[in-house]
Amino acid sequence: MNKKELTSVSVILGIVLAVVFGAANAYLGLRVGMTVSASIPAAVLAMGIMQGILRKKSTLESNMVQTIGSAGESLAAGAIFTIPVLFMWAAEGKSEAPGILEICLISLFGGFLGILFMVPLRQTLIVKEHGNLIYPEGTACAGVLKAGEKGGKRSGIVFAGLGLAAIYKFLAEGFRFFPSEIDLSSKRLKGAGGGIDVLPALLGVGYICGPKTSSLMFGGGVLAWLVLMPLIYFFGGNEIFYPGDVPVAELDTWGLWRNYIRYIGAGAVATAGIISLIKTMPLIIKTFVSGIKSFRKKGEDLPLWIVCAGILLIALAMWLLPVIPLNFWGVLIVILFGFFFATVSSRMVGLVGSSNNPISGMTIATLIIVAFLFKITGNEGIDSMIAAVVIGSVICIVTAMAGDTSQDLKTGYLVGASPMKQQIGELIGALVSALALGGILLLFGKAWGYGSEELPAVQATLMRMVVEGVMGENLPWTLILVGCGIAIVGEIVGISVLPFAVGMYLPIHLSAGILCGGLVRLLVEKRKMRQEEKRTACVDRGFLYASGMIAGEGLVGILLALLAIIPAGNGNSIADVINFGRFANFGKTGALIAFLVFILIFLLYIYKRDKNSEEEPSYNIDE
Repeated sequence: MNKKELTSVSVILGIVLAVVFGAANAYLGLRVGMTVSASIPAAVLAMGIMQGILRKKSTLESNMVQTIGSAGESLAAGAIFTIPVLFMWAAEGKSEAPGILEICLISLFGGFLGILFMVPLRQTLIVKEHGNLIYPEGTACAGVLKAGEKGGKRSGIVFAGLGLAAIYKFLAEGFRFFPSEIDLSSKRLKGAGGGIDVLPALLGVGYICGPKTSSLMFGGGVLAWLVLMPLIYFFGGNEIFYPGDVPVAELDTWGLWRNYIRYIGAGAVATAGIISLIKTMPLIIKTFVSGIKSFRKKGEDLPLWIVCAGILLIALAMWLLPVIPLNFWGVLIVILFGFFFATVSSRMVGLVGSSNNPISGMTIATLIIVAFLFKITGNEGIDSMIAAVVIGSVICIVTAMAGDTSQDLKTGYLVGASPMKQQIGELIGALVSALALGGILLLFGKAWGYGSEELPAVQATLMRMVVEGVMGENLPWTLILVGCGIAIVGEIVGISVLPFAVGMYLPIHLSAGILCGGLVRLLVEKRKMRQEEKRTACVDRGFLYASGMIAGEGLVGILLALLAIIPAGNGNSIADVINFGRFANFGKTGALIAFLVFILIFLLYIYKRDKNSEEEPSYNIDE
């Protein structure tokens, strides 16, 4: 076996994937409130590029590529949950918008802390608990890398999904030949509405999440748009209920959603996150204790003095740099809570995988505690609210990065990689991703704004509500508590509450698109085949194609944001100039036909004959 790992080729290729998947996940998370793990598609692409293009058969180099590349996705996932709150307050004139330096440093410090906190836990969680903690994504990545040449050949499926999704996205939202959203309302059931966002990324998310999760999300949307909204319209009549400022009868479906439903959904999402945190509390305590015990142990990892020195330097930088609005006590909270939740996250993903890691619940708990501490000490102004969000941002990124680092170190353990070199690779990925993310978030804020139709920023809006609510701002607590009650009922009857709650919070148009992907997955899983291996191979090809779709749409989303801010004269942007939909728009019918054709192409790729399919490892982390 080629023992080379941290080479110039692996670093450069890993950096490219870190930026690509980080940008794509940032766009996806801001658009639909969910992110997906990039570890498996990064591993497949690494094998494909290393072997198919560079003609290098090095499992360890490919592992380093996916280690660096997946860091971008995790850092972006943590940042988009919280940092957009600062832009929202700036848009309302409450504060100044964060600059690129502030965003980069918050992301960088959070990313580095998440990695450094995980280093002393590796011996306990990855080595000693090898038989108990499976780390689903990490184990699947190891299977991809061990597949060698076969894993490399199938990277073409990822590129196919990326390319076709990019073309579709540009036709819909670049040239605007057809709308990306089909909106419907009911004349008989007043207040009810529905529709679907016909976008490749939603199809990919639904496929990856599977039929159960996607149907739960859609069920939450049905409750909100077909039950609660008609009830509000029926009982509201000509009354004006806070936070609305016009009679309920004058509101359309979107007005009902903005003024009432999203607050109910926010209460449900917050409660679901806290419930998941409470249910795992025994595991949290056990992991935290083992983390403390293992902190002094030596091994094949970064030296302990480097870990401690790095944590100390980051703490001093957060305290002393004026661009980070934290005092000594704020930094102390970051370090204590950060290590606690990094420990929790590192074990949690070993049991349930990164996709089920309750990052939002841990962030909400942090924000509630911090905001409450600020309130009881008399710090209730906008500066204290900003400090609370910055603390929550760093801890959210710490939690996400610790989980990703654990998965990557598990992969390295299974393929025989050097833990220290992997940890250095993680630091490189975090550095590059933090630098890129600052520009991306500024670009999105300038092009569309957060909380807009293009970028609802679901999780960030929820975090904002938490901080403002605890600090004493006027919030519709009745609506929020109704959402809390719905989440509790869901827990009592035994459903998975978090996806159901997210479905209540999101417009049903998004969850309908996600449901389509879940139904495609169900169709593939239920289709009769002569051999189970062929069914598994088809499911796996769909997983890779779906990952490509998400990346393709995310990258085009960034391109469209650039075109929206580049002037083209006469007060128009380049995005306005290429709007050919002014001359040829095929409307909702065209959008539906285009989406159905795309689904058909998706299915054709899934069932595409592959003579190596029976020997391929399973990439399906839900099994």
